[in-house]
Amino acid sequence: MTWTEAIVLGIVQGLTEFLPISSSGHMRITSAVFFGADAGASFTAVTQLGTEAAVLLYFAKDIWRISKTWVIGIWDKSARKEFDYKMAWYVIIGSIPIGVIGFAFKDQIRTAARNLWLVSIVLIVFSFVLAFAEYFGRQARNLERFKMPDAVTMGFAQALALIPGVSRSGGTASAGLFLGLTREAALRFSFLLAIPAVVMSGVFSLPDVFDKSGGGLVPSGAQMVVATIIAFGLGYASIAWLLKYVSAHTFYPFVLYRVAVGGIVLALLINGTISAT
Repeated sequence: MTWTEAIVLGIVQGLTEFLPISSSGHMRITSAVFFGADAGASFTAVTQLGTEAAVLLYFAKDIWRISKTWVIGIWDKSARKEFDYKMAWYVIIGSIPIGVIGFAFKDQIRTAARNLWLVSIVLIVFSFVLAFAEYFGRQARNLERFKMPDAVTMGFAQALALIPGVSRSGGTASAGLFLGLTREAALRFSFLLAIPAVVMSGVFSLPDVFDKSGGGLVPSGAQMVVATIIAFGLGYASIAWLLKYVSAHTFYPFVLYRVAVGGIVLALLINGTISAT
């Protein structure tokens, strides 16, 4: 991997991780279109440590309050009535689906799921899921009215994001909208829900990212660090912008963008400009 590739991919990760357009899909497409090789699922997972660090910083007060209340609640029954105690369990239980499915289909996620035919088609198909969620969602509930069934449903929606092109935030936000949550409430829980899965995935992928046997783009340690730092900075800005945006705007522009990108990739595949694998 060249420094240009590492920097570009870090930028792509930071800009797209929290938008409902699939960061893993964009990382895969960018690698194929501009660099002629796949940086791999491990590279994406490790750079996501940077964007997840942005979540930890942006929501630091909320995370500290939720974590503290949960620990207290283990010993003090009175604290279990607090919403923050319940929210901690919502995140824990909601994280189980992606952990189980990700472990069970680890090899397929790193190989077959990264086929660009699949990525482009999924980008388009799930754009309509997001559009339907935006159109039919009642948006009548804020985060204070969140329940365990919501966490489980959004947890399974997050697991779909193991397929590049689905989008973690897009899948969970769509599920949240179908459940009647507001856009901001759905996204806020989506960001919290991603923390355990993304951190664990990134940590376990660290040894694999420098594996040269796969034939893809392999970064140096310095390149990996720089790409992750870039992803952190742009990811933090992206969170702030997106939460402000969805408070007054719909997801429809992202729907159109997803269809356009998916269509372009399909066209490039059909005329043989890029390879699907």
